[in-house]
Amino acid sequence: MLDKILDTLSQKKILILGYGREGRSSLQFIRTYLPDCVPGIADSNPNAFENPIKDELKNCKLFAGINYLDSIPLYDFIIKSPGISLLYIDTGKAIISSQTDLFMMAYASQTIGITGTKGKSTTTSLIFHLLKESLFDCVLAGNIGIPCFEVIPTINYKTWVVFELSANQLQSIQHSPHIAVLLNVFEEHLDHFGTFEKYKEAKYNICKFQHIDDALVCHRDFLPEIRVAHEMLLQFPLGLLSENENKMPIKGAHNRLNIEAALLAVHAAGVDMEQAKLHLHSFRGLPHRLEIIGTYDGVTFINDSIATIPEATIAALDTFDNVDYLLLGGFDRGIEYNALIEYLLDNPVPNLLFTGKAGERMMKLLGKYTIESKIMTYDSMNEAFDIMRKNYKENSICLLSPAAASYDAYKNFEHRGDTFRQLARNFNQ
Repeated sequence: MLDKILDTLSQKKILILGYGREGRSSLQFIRTYLPDCVPGIADSNPNAFENPIKDELKNCKLFAGINYLDSIPLYDFIIKSPGISLLYIDTGKAIISSQTDLFMMAYASQTIGITGTKGKSTTTSLIFHLLKESLFDCVLAGNIGIPCFEVIPTINYKTWVVFELSANQLQSIQHSPHIAVLLNVFEEHLDHFGTFEKYKEAKYNICKFQHIDDALVCHRDFLPEIRVAHEMLLQFPLGLLSENENKMPIKGAHNRLNIEAALLAVHAAGVDMEQAKLHLHSFRGLPHRLEIIGTYDGVTFINDSIATIPEATIAALDTFDNVDYLLLGGFDRGIEYNALIEYLLDNPVPNLLFTGKAGERMMKLLGKYTIESKIMTYDSMNEAFDIMRKNYKENSICLLSPAAASYDAYKNFEHRGDTFRQLARNFNQ
């Protein structure tokens, strides 16, 4: 299997585009398996190559800063990191590939790939959990934080690769996983893709290149607008969970859908459905996803920082009744907020706290209506907590579910959620 990747890269002039965790992983792969290759590495960060580990960048050609994409014409094979958009870039004759596509070319037949605008990390982790508890050989990889090249040494022909796939990773692939899981598709990442249609096209690549013996697990409301090459279409919801099984450690109607998708995926991989259900209760949810931090001075704090689109915030509000404080807003990527506004009009939250450009736009939309909620703004998470300390009542619920990205004030949604968690735990001090 590995030979397929090495044959593809052999004798190529290779450029690693992006030098984050995946870019470093690509360089390590080349160092290990193609020692005679002299790769180029390009990154928009002018300081990307400062303080390298000893000999890390030896025999590499480096391109950093605002003109880093000028390196593309100098190479014939590009291994692109997921976060880099080539929306308005002429790549010329260079082949644009990625770790994901190279990996799928070699290991698609034993890969379960999971994508969706929301729920993919939880579903990926649950599939891995169910396989492992059912004594299947499996590894975890992908957007969940593990570059796929790093798991290659642990794979044998019996190993299932449980691969979380973002739209960015799917954008440039030419191979689809043996079992594809498509949870949902909502408007997001317009800054990267330009249009919702382009974003959907990337998502649909998870099954576009499947073969006759492959399988697609898909929510019936989000069936791809393309023909698939097989008849193994497993649609959900199917009501697979009994009333007792509905009482899962992970909360919310949306997570019951994620559970059904996971059950169908592992069943397609050979796990008995009833056996898989036995292991549901031992699964624990992931941080920043409806994470109940605790109750401090009478206020229960819930961290849903992963909620970067309005549909996720609506799902969070549906999960927890009587939210008293809702923290909204952040980096504005131009997505539609009308559905969230309508929800808040029909289901008022007593206190709405807005931040960032996305928060400003939500407030502007709300300003067209008479609303029962008290509307406040904050510039930092500390300021939001100061506002709550002055106004809170015991037995209140505070929910961070921003419906917006975090990049205007934080490194990522995890950084935002960690900040919220720390402040919550110190609320009564």
